[in-house]
Amino acid sequence: MNYKNFISRKYLSISIIMAIFSCKPASRGGINEMKNPNIIFIVVDDLGWSDLGFMGNPIYETPYLDNLSTQSVVFTDAYAPAANCAPSRASIMSGLNGPKHGVYTVGSSERGKSKNRKLIPIENTNVLGDKFFTLAEALKKNGYTNATIGKWHLGKDPKTQGFDINIGGGEQGHPKSYFSPYKNNNITDGPDGEYLTDRLTNEAIKFINNNKEKPFFLYLPYFTVHTPLQGKQHLVDKYKTKIKGDDRFNAAYGAMVESMDENVGRLLKAIKDLKIEENTLLIFTSDNGGLASVSSQFPLRSGKGSYYEGGIRVPFIIRWPNRIEEAKHINIPITGLDIYPTIIEAINDKTDYSLDGNSLLSLVSEDKSLDERALFWHFPIYLEIVNAKKDGTRDSLFRTRPGSIIRKGKWKLHEYFEDGELELYNLETDLGEQEDVSEKNPEILKTLHKALNDWRIKTNAPVPTKLNPDYQLN
Repeated sequence: MNYKNFISRKYLSISIIMAIFSCKPASRGGINEMKNPNIIFIVVDDLGWSDLGFMGNPIYETPYLDNLSTQSVVFTDAYAPAANCAPSRASIMSGLNGPKHGVYTVGSSERGKSKNRKLIPIENTNVLGDKFFTLAEALKKNGYTNATIGKWHLGKDPKTQGFDINIGGGEQGHPKSYFSPYKNNNITDGPDGEYLTDRLTNEAIKFINNNKEKPFFLYLPYFTVHTPLQGKQHLVDKYKTKIKGDDRFNAAYGAMVESMDENVGRLLKAIKDLKIEENTLLIFTSDNGGLASVSSQFPLRSGKGSYYEGGIRVPFIIRWPNRIEEAKHINIPITGLDIYPTIIEAINDKTDYSLDGNSLLSLVSEDKSLDERALFWHFPIYLEIVNAKKDGTRDSLFRTRPGSIIRKGKWKLHEYFEDGELELYNLETDLGEQEDVSEKNPEILKTLHKALNDWRIKTNAPVPTKLNPDYQLN
């Protein structure tokens, strides 16, 4: 693929994107009946939709994930529940959309300069409250031994929310160093220079070995590829040579992506060697889109922190050899909110947890379809710009201003609360969200806007209305 030509296109249809995924693997064969599956859930931090080889990236090398994609179900239209770390993880772990748990961002909702904020944003909740019954608690109720190894970012101690083992997880949103000493109270330092991604994988493999005789839940939320950008030097040097100064890519980031991929490969080898891979349900995804100032999310617009596609569309893989007979690519829109109900159905738990997502199990294992549904996002606060040139947002001050978003079918609507402005995009013909077609499609605009407003009312989603006295019209 000539990436320079690829990057230069203003618009790119989904049919062209799907050419990336054209290789159809062979069937796996029969399904075996076994006990409840082991569950491995890998969440990479800030990994973009187009940052992996099998998703079309021509620079960053991910051979282990590329191979895994040929044995799995790959969702091309998968979305994070939110565009940045904590709210996305809160939604995944609780199975509930943002308005129900109130985690909208990291830290204060008053991001950026006060004089640039027209509205007083809704107050943010910084932790996922213990009152929420998490995915880990549901699995523990069903006899699972649970470990979280890596980033938690939803409170001080994940062991209060269903985990038996915690290595590395607390309030910390990113590591102080990817090389030991880590300065992390929840993981002991290794030898000087030990790499954190390697260490977390070592701990994960140890946990699997210790629990291989009974169903386990391994939640492996790698800190990588979040900043600080720190890769192994020989890989950084490799990517410097490969990138040749092209600022759409980053050598340290490429090194971190490759190290992550290598460690996923080590984990896959471990479960194969232990002869438990057939009955291991593995889910791999990212918590939000990639940071556009670090690595271009083309053909998607913008990146982490934005509710354009680059901020919320993520890679997503499911593999479970015992139930999924054939690898395939599916372009039905799904969300991280679907993970909790999918796992609950996989373990045959009939409890009604009143979750906001849908199980994907019949879709991936029985070739059944999902009824068309709308996906919703709500962000009633501000998030400041990182790089005005690269972030690709509406203005030079914020990645996101307060608003809500709906996607249904090929249509995606953005609503902004400061001025009531609406933007409508046809993702089938304009994946990069470059042409607002709201004036050309007034009936679709009206229908989607009503559905979005009805959803806000149903979920009691708070909308900021109070004017900020510090605001200065530019």
